[in-house]
Amino acid sequence: MSILGTIIAGLVVGVLARVVLPGRQAYGWIVTILLGIAGALIGYWLADQLGVAQTRGIDWIRWILSVAVAAVLSVIFSAITKRRKAA
Repeated sequence: MSILGTIIAGLVVGVLARVVLPGRQAYGWIVTILLGIAGALIGYWLADQLGVAQTRGIDWIRWILSVAVAAVLSVIFSAITKRRKAA
């Protein structure tokens, strides 16, 4: 992926992860994009490790894994930042 493609994929994955999660997330768009990029990279790596073959069209399994990973990263990020604010 190119850098611009990675940023765009990260934006899409990050937004989808926020939509999937219940409630309001207390962070902005930059963190959403960064978590989305990390989710996309880890999700694509995980799909490769699981033996998911690349297809000519949309790789739905890769996208679903990417959104799931970004959602998990979002929950972890929210938990860490809540603890830091409470202290």
